[in-house]
Amino acid sequence: MKRTVFLLLPVFLIIFQSCESPKELPKKELPPNIILILGDDMGYSDIGCYGGEINTPRLDQLAENGLRFTQFYNGARCCPSRASLLTGLYPQQAGIGHMVYDRGTPAFRGDLSSNAVTIAEALKGAGYSTYMSGKWHITPYVIDNPDKGNWPRQRGFDKFFGIISGAGSHYDPRSLAEDNEYVPPREGFYSTTDFTDYAVKSIEAHKGENPFFLYLSYTAAHWPMQAPADAIAKYKGQYDKGWDEMREARFERMKKMGLADEDWELTARDSFVQAWSDELPDKEWELANMETYAAMTTLMDEGIGQVVDALKAKGQLENTIIFYLQDNGACAEELDWIKIRPDEKEVVALATDKVQTEMIPFASREGQPVKIMKEGWPGPADGYTAYGLNWANASNTPFREYKHWVHEGGIATPLIVHWPAKIKKGGEFRKNPTHLIDIMATCVELGGKAYPVNYNGNTIQPMEGKSLVPLMEGKELEREAIYWEHEGNRAIRMDKWKLISKARKKNSYIWDKTEELELANWELFDMEKDRTEIHDLAATHPELVNKMAAMWLEWGKRTGIVPRPEKR
Repeated sequence: MKRTVFLLLPVFLIIFQSCESPKELPKKELPPNIILILGDDMGYSDIGCYGGEINTPRLDQLAENGLRFTQFYNGARCCPSRASLLTGLYPQQAGIGHMVYDRGTPAFRGDLSSNAVTIAEALKGAGYSTYMSGKWHITPYVIDNPDKGNWPRQRGFDKFFGIISGAGSHYDPRSLAEDNEYVPPREGFYSTTDFTDYAVKSIEAHKGENPFFLYLSYTAAHWPMQAPADAIAKYKGQYDKGWDEMREARFERMKKMGLADEDWELTARDSFVQAWSDELPDKEWELANMETYAAMTTLMDEGIGQVVDALKAKGQLENTIIFYLQDNGACAEELDWIKIRPDEKEVVALATDKVQTEMIPFASREGQPVKIMKEGWPGPADGYTAYGLNWANASNTPFREYKHWVHEGGIATPLIVHWPAKIKKGGEFRKNPTHLIDIMATCVELGGKAYPVNYNGNTIQPMEGKSLVPLMEGKELEREAIYWEHEGNRAIRMDKWKLISKARKKNSYIWDKTEELELANWELFDMEKDRTEIHDLAATHPELVNKMAAMWLEWGKRTGIVPRPEKR
């Protein structure tokens, strides 16, 4: 009997061990939630953590605990930048080399290409839920019976609330839509507030363990300069010293922060920019525009804070990567192209249940005639103003040019990356030249799903960008060059060198022939010593100019920019 028990003991031990609670296996690391936040028509040094005096504590906190990219680039204009950001392609490859109208070639079709996928489409293949709130602007705006094939819901987003077109009143925007239908604004609508609310509700309503992708595309701080009076009041008097002192103060802060090199020179005031003086005409109106612009930016920052708070409340902040960037540099447009307006006596208020179809409404919903630029006043719904060239020059401190152009003032944007689970040493800079095309590659790597070769029966163009994940980890990123073209303005960035050719006039399309491109007037700048693009070195480096110009031309042909379309 004892022998039997002894022989059975190992069996009992095996059975007993097999009945123990199994050891917990290591959980598979879930892909992060991804939030992509885009500001509209803002200068490189506007937000606090990039040298600005505007109050942006929530963005500053994200930067302090995350990374700031100092040489991140956009596409110089709203539509091209958005197309490039969402597809990981250059704008022309995505079909939107200019704006959302058809100029007759695939590169300038003005509608998102079916040979491209959006980040939302790519991430859905990795199991992500996808939400969008805000400005779309990568398909033509049509009022009656629009083709919705390139609306957000058809391009990968599960839910959408925002505007299909571009600019519009912040109180009563043109083309406001929810999912697949145009809708009138609620009573008390304000774009930043309502786009934030929808983003927050999307986070709160998200169910399950699968990750989500949220694209929050604000219309702040694009003209018109409109914001609630209490938000504007907080900036009363802050800009009374004018734009010249504002530029100098920003440049000094940027140097102290390490964003600007001590050896860089502050660009001379643009020749068209007025000197600030007590005798300046319409001085109070000018000040009101900048005060409103600052208020719009702070309200956006507060909205971003609400998004962060919603993540914290759900315990999702740790494994959520947040990107913040801007679609182009500061906007110098003066709205002088607006010529035809109805007689005020003929203006009729739009019914509350009607959809706004005008980019510049004829009347506010309260029935007040909407007045343009100096006929109106910044802030309320019946004023439609832009802050113009003078303030835009300061917003872009310390750089040259503005939105539309491919000098640094047109294409340099902040990029803040915040991800507590992976970025443990916050507050660092990343100085590598990087671009919108890199966001798709980054999201694909983070999502853990291969980028599609085919989608919906269409062959998909390969990504142009590089993943930013190695830079987040402190490694280097190697690339040959980054390229730009917008409205005839051309540039190529290779290592520390940047080659630029400015169009002969804004909206210039006169260089249709390849020969004209080869004879272009190129400028060459050393971006390490002279990022403010003051000292042209083209004459002393002719071989480098020829090499980079040839690279640009090859890229232009590959992406469909060359030859130029015949439609103007």
